[in-house]
Amino acid sequence: MTIEPYLAVAVQARAQAVEALPDVASARAAMRGAIEALEADLRGAKAFLEKFHGLPLKLAVLPEYCFSGFETGRVADFADRAAFAPDGPEYAALGEIARRLDLFLAGNAYETDQHFPGLHFQTSFLVDPEGEVVLRYRRLHSMFTPSPHDVWSEYRRHYSLEEVFPVADTAIGRLAAIASEEILFPEVARAHALRGAELFLHSSSEAGGLVPTAKHVARRARALENLAYVVSANTAGIAEGGLAGLSADGNSAIIDYRGRVLAEALSGSNVNACAEVDIEALRRHRRRTGMSNLLSRLRTEPFRETYAQPVHPADQLLCDGKPRMPERSFFPDALAAIISARARKGYI
Repeated sequence: MTIEPYLAVAVQARAQAVEALPDVASARAAMRGAIEALEADLRGAKAFLEKFHGLPLKLAVLPEYCFSGFETGRVADFADRAAFAPDGPEYAALGEIARRLDLFLAGNAYETDQHFPGLHFQTSFLVDPEGEVVLRYRRLHSMFTPSPHDVWSEYRRHYSLEEVFPVADTAIGRLAAIASEEILFPEVARAHALRGAELFLHSSSEAGGLVPTAKHVARRARALENLAYVVSANTAGIAEGGLAGLSADGNSAIIDYRGRVLAEALSGSNVNACAEVDIEALRRHRRRTGMSNLLSRLRTEPFRETYAQPVHPADQLLCDGKPRMPERSFFPDALAAIISARARKGYI
């Protein structure tokens, strides 16, 4: 099936933190209200962008944790306040929006898992125009929240490697997700690209500015080295997040498979990071035998033994095979132990 060019937009939206709200009920109500308000904004964006560009808007990517804000550890019941259930009402509401607007809707949220009671994972998702969640990626590199790698032995009992690195084969291409800071870890993008991913959904919440940040550089690098589009949506600030409101704002962007920035937003809530996606052109490029076809020129075998030596050990949140939710201090303490071990070996 030939995929005609279409528009993608990185929606730069203001996030509402719910951690400081008085109770669970008010937090859940705030998230429901934010989801309901999203539809009007997307409807207006779709009408304007299609009229301006003359192409159908098929994909909208939302910022990281835009309905809940980030977790700081201030409350013990954060999951009850802010985490989506995989079959919960939040996904159903987002599915209805995607269905009514006839577009693919991607985003990021904290999520519970029936196999790991007491834990929650940061999850990037994709909802299709039928209203179904067709992609769910759980963030692996996380500094202050649990990762599937922290319960890896048990996680792999329930999920295949294809579910750890999911790629959705859709009517607009083969899509995969990269969660926020993981754009800095090339292995995540590569694992998806080697499974066929053509476009990376990157929900983020980061500092914007005139000087390129690490994520600015990494977005272009991940696009170029994997011959993939990157649609990167940043927050337009975080309300009630415990820091200056616009500290995570600006520079949402769309990058093509040659690493070229096609569109980039300035600060504030907007849909200015909108550009044409041409999946067929990407596929033609991937099939060429030139030097620029970096993905096909990759040699993986020489690196196998190096990668077999773990840096960050797995299963740190398993105790007698059962998951545990640690104190927040566990995460920096675990990192300090890893750094010390590498220093003793003379690696740093």
